Amino acid sequence: MSCCAPLPAPDGAPDPSAARQEIRLASRDLGNDLRQSDLSVPGLHCAACIRAVETGLARLPGVAQVRVNLSTRRVAVQWRGEEAPELLTALAGLGYPGHLFESEADGNDPDRDRLIRALAVAGFCAMNIMLLSVSVWSGAEPETRQAFHWISGALALPCLIYSGRIFFASAWAVLRHGRTNMDVPISIGICLAFALSLYDTIHDGPHAYFDAATSLIFFLLIGRTLDHLMHEKARAAVRGLMRLAPRGATVLDADGGRTYLPLAEIAPGMWIALTAGERVPVDGVVEEGASELDCAIATGESAPRSVSPGMPVQAGTLNLSGPLTIRATAKAESSFLAEMVRLMEAAEGGRARYRRIADRAAALYSPVVHATALIAFLGWMAATGDWHRAITIAIAVLIITCPCALGLAVPIVQVVASRRLFEAGIMVKDGSAIERIAEIDTVAFDKTGTLTYGQPRLVDPAAIPARELAIAAAVARRSSHPLSRAIAAAAPEGALALREVREQPGFGIEAELDGHLYRLGRAEWALPAEQPDAESGTVLSRDGGLVARFAFTETLRPQARAAVDALRGNALAIMLLSGDRSEAVQPIAGRLGIDDVSAGLLPAGKVERLAALAAEGRKVLMVGDGLNDAPALTAAHASMAPASAADIGRNAADFVFLHDGLDAVPTAVAVARAAGRLVRQNFVLAILYNALALPVAIAGYVTPLIAALAMSLSSILVVANALRLDAGRALVPANASSQPTGRFAAQEPAE
Repeated sequence: MSCCAPLPAPDGAPDPSAARQEIRLASRDLGNDLRQSDLSVPGLHCAACIRAVETGLARLPGVAQVRVNLSTRRVAVQWRGEEAPELLTALAGLGYPGHLFESEADGNDPDRDRLIRALAVAGFCAMNIMLLSVSVWSGAEPETRQAFHWISGALALPCLIYSGRIFFASAWAVLRHGRTNMDVPISIGICLAFALSLYDTIHDGPHAYFDAATSLIFFLLIGRTLDHLMHEKARAAVRGLMRLAPRGATVLDADGGRTYLPLAEIAPGMWIALTAGERVPVDGVVEEGASELDCAIATGESAPRSVSPGMPVQAGTLNLSGPLTIRATAKAESSFLAEMVRLMEAAEGGRARYRRIADRAAALYSPVVHATALIAFLGWMAATGDWHRAITIAIAVLIITCPCALGLAVPIVQVVASRRLFEAGIMVKDGSAIERIAEIDTVAFDKTGTLTYGQPRLVDPAAIPARELAIAAAVARRSSHPLSRAIAAAAPEGALALREVREQPGFGIEAELDGHLYRLGRAEWALPAEQPDAESGTVLSRDGGLVARFAFTETLRPQARAAVDALRGNALAIMLLSGDRSEAVQPIAGRLGIDDVSAGLLPAGKVERLAALAAEGRKVLMVGDGLNDAPALTAAHASMAPASAADIGRNAADFVFLHDGLDAVPTAVAVARAAGRLVRQNFVLAILYNALALPVAIAGYVTPLIAALAMSLSSILVVANALRLDAGRALVPANASSQPTGRFAAQEPAE
């Protein structure tokens, strides 16, 4: 609810007055005489920061557009002209020093470490000062009281200097540029409370308010630290996706030589050599070789895709089985993988609107509190002429109106709800998602790995003669293909002596047994073209003749039908968005009673579908697991993924359910809606507190110490109300299945 201090650029970053040429060299050409420069601005923390940066940079000559991403603290500036605008100089003048954005940032987080150290110091000092204050409140002798005041002052000083600088730096940064934020009245209240306490201690006064100043710093730093950690969690999915891109690739020159070039130096038209196990560095076209690619990042399909000369390949896909030579058709910054990163970052920037609304409301706090405290001071000075009493009342007004209860109204309920969900086997990745999932009116499921396990299963293996099935299983065990694993799992291991086993990437595997040549794989490869059975599908052939044909299906997750019915019973629309083929998606949708089905969607297609729904006013919960679902999970109003999802899918999701059963989805919705009711009640309590406490403080009935205690009491009321979520009955929908979940839960039979 407040704005943190603009932070200095890290060591080695360019000075804000860096030459325009450096900015131009680091920019990207967007065409139509338009270029884009990406800047990192660590001091961005709230809506006031965003408005200041966007408005300030938009005034520069040549700037066409400024877009701020709060999660990444990244500013994208589009500009025209031969010379770049003085962006870094302008940022420094606004009080937000920045530097050129670097995509390969290290894992260090100095801001987080600084906040945690400040919180530790404030907690230690506040705890000890409160212990000393107990004796003073209990009626200690004047000599003892005076000694305790001096000790409290000695403890409060490092808290003020080290921990309080978080707020002081923020307040000074905005004041020297003619603006204000919530940290200004907080800083004034802390400094005045300390100064008045020190004055009273020197003059043997009966009261000192060191405990109020340090406790205020401690409580506010708790919220500041949690806010920072939430921002960093939002970046985890993007960082994981960026790690899928290799740092470079082996480029072939005209003479057949090989050179390893960094990813940024690979240009369209270059020929790149890929071995099995390497990821495709940039979008391209296969020129030589045949192999299979793991395209889960693009389509979500578990089955590998065969590629041969002339077929396109996308950056980030994994080469599985054979060497390939590809010709690059795009730069790394224009590749499919880079597009996915941009989709996720754009979605993260949009998701911050709820925080921005809260920040705009909180922006009213500073001028109102300043004016109220000043009026109280002037009024009491005019009425009594006692400056000590007047300034004490002004300090009490500043402290008692600290919005700790308002600040805790949401996060404390999120903490309790997160624990409740964890007990149900659901991990919460982003606390604000509990608010969003309570607002949904639509649930969109991915198919592979979400509604189903994503692993093919052989249909009716008993219908295949035991001898033929055993041979097929023995051949299949020599391959890691998902369909081969399904065949191998359908028969016990035997002692067949296979000879001359060879795998043909993209087609299948062949072996000799008892003088016969067996082929297991695509029908068009295993059978002669003139045979009527050589159409499609997976077959086992012997010397070119059909032996057995295999059909596969997918297994639904436990409670899949019950979860869909429970969500539909709560007036939620259900849809299925899949990158798989329509013939694979429709049977699953039919078994679950889902009518709204979209198949063959690429990651951008899913994001576009979600954007269209959002434009209609719909709020969608996306449930997916694959690499290709990561942008959609990030773009949705709220998102969930199973624990079996890819790392990037889990990082992009707001919720991760640990059990196999899909009953986690209606459970999360039910808990979130109950939490939403408690949040609204907390807001009412916090507003009532301020409405009652402020007049009492202005009337002079509250000292700074009582003001700090009242502020703490309001926080305690909010916390106690939030804990009622634990005391209530189980919050699982009545429609949800009561069957056990987990790895060993019974699976729904395939039809």
